[in-house]
Amino acid sequence: MYQIDIMTLFDETVGDMMNESILGRAQERDIIRIEAHQIRDYTLNKQKQVDDYPYGGGRGAVLQADPLYQCWRHIVDTYGPGHTIYLSPAGKTYTQADAKRLLRDYDHLILVCGHYEGIDERFIEECVDEEISLGDFVLTGGELAAMAVADSVARMVPGVLSDPECFEDESHFNGMLEYPQYSRPEVWHDRRVPPILLSGHHVNVARWRRKQSILRTWRRRPDMYAGLDLSSKEDQKLLQELREEHPEFTG
Repeated sequence: MYQIDIMTLFDETVGDMMNESILGRAQERDIIRIEAHQIRDYTLNKQKQVDDYPYGGGRGAVLQADPLYQCWRHIVDTYGPGHTIYLSPAGKTYTQADAKRLLRDYDHLILVCGHYEGIDERFIEECVDEEISLGDFVLTGGELAAMAVADSVARMVPGVLSDPECFEDESHFNGMLEYPQYSRPEVWHDRRVPPILLSGHHVNVARWRRKQSILRTWRRRPDMYAGLDLSSKEDQKLLQELREEHPEFTG
């Protein structure tokens, strides 16, 4: 079973979200376990205080090291050691490659959600294995980031989704953006589903989808496109077709 523990001040909100839909059903089948832990439950003072003013002055408050440590220690003692990640705007920007790495290299993650002005650096030094950021922006707390990481990893655990193709064809998994998707009805607001998708010819559909992925990646994410290996004979044919169909295409 793949285990994810989330240390947070909002355990009910996080727990409710992580127990819905696909992830909730996977937990019912004991494929994964995602548990939210209330940091306040591990403070040693009667007021359940978990934060205090920062040394050196400044606005706001900082989460104290000891409540975080006591919560972390409980998780480790109960479920065993886990790879501990602090969700922080100072961390490495998270990518699909990181999601695959976390799934491949670990079977237990401990996600630490900061709040206020951050957390005591001494807890990070003693207990945190890596820091992760969703991007170059700041959130009020780490909960949204923790849920994003938990979801992105858990959905790839074998058995959570019905088939690996459910995520292997998606954006970023193989270094490019996903092709356009369509559903019923066939015509909506005078916009038609591409005829190739109605042909029933699986090889041609797969070829069309890859070509669309290449085009979309080139248009929207040139940084990703620059790293693609399109040297195969089939991809070279697709590139030539794209140049003929889209004069602006220079890939």
